[in-house]
Amino acid sequence: MARKIDGGDALQLGLVQLQMAMVASGERAVIVLEGRDAAGKDGTIKAITEHLSVRNTRVVALPKPSDRERTQWYFQRYVAHLPAAGELVIFNRSWYNRAGVEVVNGFSTPEEQAQFLKDVPGFERMLVESGIRLIKLWLDISKDEQAKRLDDRRTDPLKALKTSPLDAVAQTKWDDYTEARDTMLAATHTAVAPWTCVRANGKKKAHKAVIRHLLRALGTAEAEKDVGAPDAKVLFVYEEAAVRDGRLER
Repeated sequence: MARKIDGGDALQLGLVQLQMAMVASGERAVIVLEGRDAAGKDGTIKAITEHLSVRNTRVVALPKPSDRERTQWYFQRYVAHLPAAGELVIFNRSWYNRAGVEVVNGFSTPEEQAQFLKDVPGFERMLVESGIRLIKLWLDISKDEQAKRLDDRRTDPLKALKTSPLDAVAQTKWDDYTEARDTMLAATHTAVAPWTCVRANGKKKAHKAVIRHLLRALGTAEAEKDVGAPDAKVLFVYEEAAVRDGRLER
């Protein structure tokens, strides 16, 4: 890997070299990408995967569960998409639907939601102990920025496929989503599977910070010397204080 990776093209080259190393070593990695509606998940995924191998990279964005899937163990349909050797899997929303969208919109019971928060640290520990590299990213945006992006979706025909029935309540239920986020992060941030938060109002800055984080977190021991640290004002490891000091939007 070239020394002192910097700039967009160099960061993209770093991702390509990272994937080549993963394929050669058989490394497996999962990226969990979460955030409010319009937080920039799709754009972040595009920035990560732009030059990666389709064969070794999979983006998983599951629809609502079928009647049959609702009777299964909650994590079962996600397990089916976990990576094999040399693969990178990105979950565009993940098992954390149960701690966010389902909580706010009543798509599961309070008992199911409480059971999820109890079970998920153990589930993720098993993934990590099996050898999967697990990266959890929370993309955080302000209420005003969300309103702007949702309006863009409604008025730009090229963004018609991004619209969702849930867009209509994203703003009116902002405080409910905030409470669900705070509960989720506090209950599921562990030493084995920590959350990394990204202040995503600025898309380009967020993309660069995420890529730097991935290169350092998934790369070799030399990666920390080769890749500059992400901007600490944009990307940081979750801590409870971030809820109070303004780093996470209220």
